[in-house]
Amino acid sequence: MTGRRLWIAAGLLFLVVLNLRPAIAAIPPVLDEIERDTGLSPTGGGLLTALPVICFGTLALLTPVLVKRMPMTRIVGAILVLIAVGSAMRLDPTLVGLFAGTAVIAGAIAIANVLIPSLVRRDFPRHTALMIGVCSVAIPLGASMAAGLTAPIQDLPGVGWRPAVAIWGLAALVVLALWIPHARRQPPVAVPVETSPIGRALWRDRVAWGVAAFFGLQSLSYYATLSWLPSILEDNGMTQAHAGWMLSYSMLPGLAAALVAPTLSRRMRRPELPVLAVVALLAAAYAGLIVSPTSGTYVWATLLGIAQGAALALSLDYMVARAADSHQVAHLSAMSQSSGYLIAAAGPFLMGALYNLTSSWTVPLLFLVVNLVPLTIAGLVAARERTVLSGPRHGS
Repeated sequence: MTGRRLWIAAGLLFLVVLNLRPAIAAIPPVLDEIERDTGLSPTGGGLLTALPVICFGTLALLTPVLVKRMPMTRIVGAILVLIAVGSAMRLDPTLVGLFAGTAVIAGAIAIANVLIPSLVRRDFPRHTALMIGVCSVAIPLGASMAAGLTAPIQDLPGVGWRPAVAIWGLAALVVLALWIPHARRQPPVAVPVETSPIGRALWRDRVAWGVAAFFGLQSLSYYATLSWLPSILEDNGMTQAHAGWMLSYSMLPGLAAALVAPTLSRRMRRPELPVLAVVALLAAAYAGLIVSPTSGTYVWATLLGIAQGAALALSLDYMVARAADSHQVAHLSAMSQSSGYLIAAAGPFLMGALYNLTSSWTVPLLFLVVNLVPLTIAGLVAARERTVLSGPRHGS
């Protein structure tokens, strides 16, 4: 693709990725209201917020199989439909509808998560770092919109939390209407994906495990704070709306970091420096939330957002940069996200469980501080300029 068609494809991909987090990020700002309305315990709330991440991990390995049998553009269309259907299921007045709808949404997004790096490598081979940065901006931007607007929508007369979390499915339908003409213009053939030998070999590759562990541990940090930051701030005296806004704000500084991190990392002579910067910023943010959560909150939220935005962009870029071709990208992305999201699923659940045990947010936040040690080690391995299943990489 060249010229105008390339710009259109980039814009549509941005809109698709923008829809991959709002339906999930809509839950934490109204989680206290959900628990009061349904009788769900804090541990149950932790399970609800961890469910998407569990689905991401368990269903990610389906994507290479689907890509081998269906055109990527059609898979994207099906993903948008499922996000809308799952959102509508949340209107069911039972917990079954809430959990089942969340599972449908998460299953669709699990496939999209793995598909996006392959789409970038296939459709934008000369602009992979830039497009990974653009997609990395879209993910927290979508989450930020839902985090900041769900509680105010809930508070509108006659609305409540169910319509407030279900409404995000409408955005997926709008993007679907734009995506269909684009999909019809693409050749109706599936993209061949190398079969099992590559996939099996990756599970024994040190570089692949570095990429997977870095992705998983940064995701653990992200989903733990996404799930519980509003509750942490509310328990320290903030209003629900203000706490939801702080979660939304925390993602905004990460947009610029996500956009530039992949390009800067590839141009640096010491590519491990961005990883060390991410760890330092996360440590400072967690320390601030422990010592003074409601005075200096904007400082901690800013540090947290920059670190998480850069970490996400770096982890996605490693999936592209550490693979030799689009076939390897599909398998490395599937391997990294299946194992990585299963690691990440522990974050929201353990945060809720530790709070239940201690009635304090200090220990759960210290758990996130301890997580920085393996995150650093994995990041240093992933940042090395080598490709999976081979030796040193010459160029990027």
